[in-house]
Amino acid sequence: MASAQEINRFRRNLADELDSAAVYDTLSAVEKDDERRRIFADLAASEREHASVWREKLAATRTFGPSLVLPTVAAAEYADRDRYAHEPGAEKLSAQEQQHAAIVQAIAAKKREPEHGHGEAIGAAESWHKDAMAGNDLRAAVLGANDGLVSNFCLIMGVAGAGSVNRTILLTGLAGLVAGACSMALGEWLSVTNARELARTQLAKEADELEHTPDAERHELALIYQAKGVDPEEARRVAAQIMRNKDEALNTLAREELGIDPKELGGNPWSAAAVSFCLFSLGAAFPTAPFLWAHGVTAIAQSVALSACGLALVGVFTSLFNGRSATFSAFRQIVIGLAAAAFTAGAGRLLGVSLS
Repeated sequence: MASAQEINRFRRNLADELDSAAVYDTLSAVEKDDERRRIFADLAASEREHASVWREKLAATRTFGPSLVLPTVAAAEYADRDRYAHEPGAEKLSAQEQQHAAIVQAIAAKKREPEHGHGEAIGAAESWHKDAMAGNDLRAAVLGANDGLVSNFCLIMGVAGAGSVNRTILLTGLAGLVAGACSMALGEWLSVTNARELARTQLAKEADELEHTPDAERHELALIYQAKGVDPEEARRVAAQIMRNKDEALNTLAREELGIDPKELGGNPWSAAAVSFCLFSLGAAFPTAPFLWAHGVTAIAQSVALSACGLALVGVFTSLFNGRSATFSAFRQIVIGLAAAAFTAGAGRLLGVSLS
């Protein structure tokens, strides 16, 4: 007899497939373009084929009688009550919806820009997987340092505005540096770890469907290539060739349908946490450092000047991916950073007076 976990998985997979089939049936009904209507209809049929597999597996459990199966189902329901508790924003996701994301993206891109060729449509549909991915590491690095700089700069100016002595300002800056860096590192570790766990879950379900419905998976892969502009006959030939090797098929489906690199799975959480800690600390050190060798107004002036230099550097680096000139980006970064620090200094001054 199927275990509680298996019954729960069968029922969940059946619901996912039926939901997806209904979505694609609706898209096929309202789509005016014949080719896209056919693709949506094929996707709906594929979903129903998947659903039949899980329906048959559930039907097989009924041969043992409801009195035997019902307790197991009840236990499975209870165990599943917090299924999405630790997956914010993923409540309505299913593995099948992720699998078809690439198809819908490609179709949508072609519909938005029908005058472009297939290559440009694919680029538009998958820009997040190519150009955006290439700049994400640099963007994350620069913004991590910027967070440390701005947050600690504002914190220090707020305490300085309240009239605190040099020792208190220095202690506040160092505490803000350590606390902020630890918080950023922990957040990055959790983010990457959760992304890896979600990727593993999606890969496991993809492998499960490859095992149980290989024909449907081959059909879906062919549809993906068709949606990207490949001739239907050629798409079916390529899909059939790929499906001959299960490992290659799983890797291809993971990349094409789920947008997952099986070798990376979102990166290393420990290295990501370490980099985040270091970059935040580097940024936070700019406004803090002057209080190590200077005092009073001199230390505050040097902190402002050094922070402005750091903001300018951040602005120059952001110009690499925001399309603006280095001068404009640096100036904008300085103005916004100084304005934020001035605001917190004023708030600190008011609080210092009211509490004294």
